[in-house]
Amino acid sequence: MLDAYIYDGVRTAFGRHGGALAPVRPDDLLADVIRALVARNPFDTALYEDVVAGNTNQAGEDARNVARHAALLAGLPESVAGITVNRLCGSGLAATLDAARMVTVDEGQLVIAAGVESMSRAPFVMAKAESAYSRNMPMFDSTIGARFPNPKILKQFGADTMPETAHNVAAELGISREQADAYAAQSQRRYERAREDGFFKDEILPVDVPQGRKKPPLSVTEDEHPRPGTGVEQLAKLSAIVDGGIVTAGNASGVNDGAGALIIGSRAAGEQAGLAPRARIIAGGVAGVAPRVMGLGPVEACQKVLRRAGLTLNDMDVIEINEAFASQVLGCCKQLGIDGDDQRLNPNGGAIAVGHPLGASGVRLALTALRQLERIDGRYALVSLCIGIGQGVAMLIERQRG
Repeated sequence: MLDAYIYDGVRTAFGRHGGALAPVRPDDLLADVIRALVARNPFDTALYEDVVAGNTNQAGEDARNVARHAALLAGLPESVAGITVNRLCGSGLAATLDAARMVTVDEGQLVIAAGVESMSRAPFVMAKAESAYSRNMPMFDSTIGARFPNPKILKQFGADTMPETAHNVAAELGISREQADAYAAQSQRRYERAREDGFFKDEILPVDVPQGRKKPPLSVTEDEHPRPGTGVEQLAKLSAIVDGGIVTAGNASGVNDGAGALIIGSRAAGEQAGLAPRARIIAGGVAGVAPRVMGLGPVEACQKVLRRAGLTLNDMDVIEINEAFASQVLGCCKQLGIDGDDQRLNPNGGAIAVGHPLGASGVRLALTALRQLERIDGRYALVSLCIGIGQGVAMLIERQRG
């Protein structure tokens, strides 16, 4: 059992690929979030032990430990360390759990857990020549997917792309295109309802993006990826990404930019600052599954966490399963024994609507789940993500009252 507390959190809006946040470096984007989060809380900055940030790409401007760079750019004392965590799509939640473990074992009173990804700015990467005068120059787009894969891994575990893994889940569990599209439409509908209610306003930090010398900065205050009004009729017209499959651009998550951060600390740290915690992190867990059905990773991870906490899904007031693909979420629901339209499941929409900047999504899910608990006066929330190459990560939080 863990014993660490969430005191506050904030995120940027999530931008589309090549959208409003594309001009912003990932280290600057994360620094903006950390700076604002620290400034609005009463903690002595010298008490922060570490910045633990999830980041998936790490091939360009986010290379060489983006967590440390962002901490320095944010103006934190040089004494505050930084480490970057890469558990692919689960990196942000993995960072949060790492921070919670540090606090639990008394190796830090306060830790900033964060995540960032600029998929727009992910570079092409090129290998060195294997021999002199070689004309073979392999190059990969580092935005998403494998680069420089090991042939031994490909031979033993296959070379399924992310959409292909979602197709595999659908084929094995009997999930139809109609079911996937209906779920995707539900995600868009729930997100838009929450947006209209003003749910995301207190969650999103405005980011000022320079527009050149002759224009004022553009303030990015809303997620760019959602497509309100998208229904099953429009989704049904989209072509499948995998031949003969059910995965489309409409029932999958986006390619996005964004950042988020949480303050994780001990109860004593809050008492010293006169600040009550908003949630306790009770348990976390990870699990491995076959890479070809990586989308089912949350199933065992969630079951592990529930067992460790001595709770069941029936005890949960909020359940967040990251929407990498509609078929993947529905596959998890099928194996966990919950309905895809359960009102507790992604009640404010998910990554199909809001987008999925890989390293930042876990932090967003934790923050959104906490805020939803506060909104409905709930107690427990379960947060999980599937992870490329066949993993899942999950975390269970309990809202603190007063």
